[in-house]
Amino acid sequence: MNAVSDLCALQSGHAGWQAALFLGFQRRGGRTVLAERRHVGPLVVQRALYPEGEAVCHTIVVHPPAGIVGGDALRIDVAVGDGAHALLTTPGAGKWYRSAGARGSLTQRLVVGSGAVCEWLPQESIVYDGAAGDLVTEVDIAGDGIFIGSEMNCFGRSGAGERFTRGDFSMHTRVRRDGRSVWLERGRIDGGGALLDSPVGLAGWPVTATLLVAAKTVDAALLAACRDCAPEAGEGGLSLLPDLLVARYRGPACEPGRNWFNRLWSVLRPALAGRDATLPRIWHT
Repeated sequence: MNAVSDLCALQSGHAGWQAALFLGFQRRGGRTVLAERRHVGPLVVQRALYPEGEAVCHTIVVHPPAGIVGGDALRIDVAVGDGAHALLTTPGAGKWYRSAGARGSLTQRLVVGSGAVCEWLPQESIVYDGAAGDLVTEVDIAGDGIFIGSEMNCFGRSGAGERFTRGDFSMHTRVRRDGRSVWLERGRIDGGGALLDSPVGLAGWPVTATLLVAAKTVDAALLAACRDCAPEAGEGGLSLLPDLLVARYRGPACEPGRNWFNRLWSVLRPALAGRDATLPRIWHT
């Protein structure tokens, strides 16, 4: 079952926003098209965009309430068919609001066909003090498909001097290729917990982020080229695993981490997808 049919099966008495979105991309000749689009609740896309020509379809995922509160359950399913190339992002920072006790959840499932490229590049999320949330991301890749995905979280509204002193936020990410797991990570940050200040956690920084690049052509030369880049503030690290390159960031704010990921992307995208990095226009607004 996909996101929409799953949501329709929920009991109508469930508290909070219940929303689901399914997007299906296909290659038709030299063009990638948004061939299927279904949604339930406040989770939508407006239209397909082509700022770099017809081969790559840019799509902006919009959640009109602009944040997740306790009791909300959101799900996004994306299928990028064989040979297609889709880039998905969001119009601004996501927000996980303070909860009175109920949990909020966001489940993301991305299926990448053989020869396809899926770039999943949402803007950062701000986890408010007192939030209780679960973020689940599942990626399934076929054959020589390519996935480039980022996730950035700021714990507490650092610009207002807020820290994450209570609540909790859990993250689960799995990447499979042809049914075999190549990356599995589970984590939980507790408000006021030891990981916030531990050197093996956030080391006192409010922002943590991961860039995952799953491609059969990642190699030591590409890793070396990425290591020529460095974040202007905070700390960054890179690792190479079989068919997988991982970049980690922790720092004082989202902007330096986002800028570093963009520089890495400008190295990775031409090498893996044969295209220069083209920043989504929404990022400039």
